[in-house]
Amino acid sequence: MRVFKFGGASVKDAAGVKNLTEIVRQQVNKDILIVVSAMGKTTNALELVISDYLNNSADLKRDLEVVRTYHQTIISELFEDKTHSVYTQFERDYKALLEFLEINTSGDYDFVYDQIIGFGELFSTRIVSAFLEASGLDNTWLDVRQYIKTNASYRRAAVDWQVTKRLVTPLSVNGHILVTQGFLGSNANGFTTTLGREGSDYSAAILAGCLQAESVTIWKDVPGVLNADPRYFEGAQLLNALSYNEAIELAFYGASVIHPKTLQPLQNNTIPLYVKSFLNPEQEGTKIAADLKMEPEVPCFILKQNQILISLSTLDFSYIVEENISDIFKILHLFKMKVDLIQNSAISFSVCIDDMYNNIEDVIQHLSVKFKVEYIKNVTLFTVRHYTADAISSVEQGKSILLKQRNQHTLQIVTK
Repeated sequence: MRVFKFGGASVKDAAGVKNLTEIVRQQVNKDILIVVSAMGKTTNALELVISDYLNNSADLKRDLEVVRTYHQTIISELFEDKTHSVYTQFERDYKALLEFLEINTSGDYDFVYDQIIGFGELFSTRIVSAFLEASGLDNTWLDVRQYIKTNASYRRAAVDWQVTKRLVTPLSVNGHILVTQGFLGSNANGFTTTLGREGSDYSAAILAGCLQAESVTIWKDVPGVLNADPRYFEGAQLLNALSYNEAIELAFYGASVIHPKTLQPLQNNTIPLYVKSFLNPEQEGTKIAADLKMEPEVPCFILKQNQILISLSTLDFSYIVEENISDIFKILHLFKMKVDLIQNSAISFSVCIDDMYNNIEDVIQHLSVKFKVEYIKNVTLFTVRHYTADAISSVEQGKSILLKQRNQHTLQIVTK
């Protein structure tokens, strides 16, 4: 079985769904599991709905209607027959969303987020599955929440691998096309959980690992893995090949083309990953597998914006040792901070973090009990893998450097 993952940009409109269908059609007589994200910017639109709902905003009805109309438009452009079952199926799913908003009694943001946000994937996969069927490609729609089981850590759930593998493995004998959602799972109580933003790639890898798939292909709006984000760096180059280890390094430092957790289940099961363009599916893209050398061997640039640089020192000017560092990381973990850079000396400790859950004020309050704390918001973190003198110069030019460190292969610079 091959696993194909299509992101939101690939199914943002009716033309995208038709293009997906043609890509799948080229895989005749092959078993395929298709993992699909929410369409276009639906996740962002549903995040607005969540905010409206929890804040009792008068805009809730309007923002819900935006989501509904967007999907109805795509459906109407794909299915001329207004009696097609996809119309009533979408209305049932949309009604389920409204019912949750009516009966929910929890004010916990993370819980509410996961129960609402997953409707984007449910909408998209219903539409994709129905259009594949109408185009002569028989398929089975699956609710991934019945297969990927997790703990109850909403918005960043951990997979229960033992249960998940037991549930997913029988799918390998299905014998035709399967369509399911990315990003989602469910916990032991049956509530929807999510695997973290951009977690659809991870979903594809989880399913592939459990199925011992032949390969995973992630279809993007770029030709493959690039050595830099072309939105911020000129002259970005396609990387034709990468090893798992190199790809994991790039993902760890924030390369947005691959979700950081995606590669582990693939490496553990020696499943190659292809990153290809849905705009030009005939192109080779990037292959990621064991023992591949990076081709071409060029510096790789990664940029992370809206970071926070925290600098700590002890109140009594004592050394920052293991006990202090343990206390610091307990607090960072408690408030779900993503640590992207660490630097310490005898009496100081600096950390560059990504405050994904807007908990910085709580973090500072807790750290201030034992440390003198200084912090700067909205800094930018540049990471350069396989740096050269020219690469360093190009990143540093014209910037105010707040922190810099390097090892044999990687340079990191925090700038304001």
